[in-house]
Formats: sequence, structure tokens, C-alpha cells
Amino acid sequence: MSEPNAPKIEFPCDYVIKVIGNAAPDFTDFVVEVVERHAPGITEDRIAVNDSSKGRFSSVQLTIVATGEAQLKALFEELKASGRVHMVL
Repeated sequence: MSEPNAPKIEFPCDYVIKVIGNAAPDFTDFVVEVVERHAPGITEDRIAVNDSSKGRFSSVQLTIVATGEAQLKALFEELKASGRVHMVL
């Protein structure tokens, strides 16, 4: 049996990114600033923030307009390299 191929993404498209890190007063602003460098034009209605039940972690969910795999790769790498981000989904 052959493995099924992952579905191809047709760019440009809306793309949801979830970024999880330690809760801090400036975490959301930091994430939005990084994402804006790679996908400018994010509006407030496309950002959702949730804190963990004990308040240790924060998740920021953003819907961006993805233009290609290179853009997404660069964005994910910058977020992970920051040292403030635990996971990017």
C-alpha cells in the first residue's frame, strides 16, 4: 500500500496559526508583530487569545492570508527561534 499524499494547499488562502507560549503581558503583541512581518494586514477580528486555566500559558490564534510555503516556513521559524514560543500549530 502506498501512503496517501497530504492535501495540497492552494495559495493564496486563509490560514489559521496557533502560537503557544508562556503567558506575559506583551506575548500577544510580540506574536502579532512577528506575524505582521510575514503576513501584513492582520485585523483584530482575526486574532483570538486564550490563557490556560492556571494562567501559565497563553495561546494566540491568528488567521492570515498565506501566499506560499516559503512564507509559512519563514514565519514558523522566526516564531520558534524567538525563545518565547513553545509551539506553533
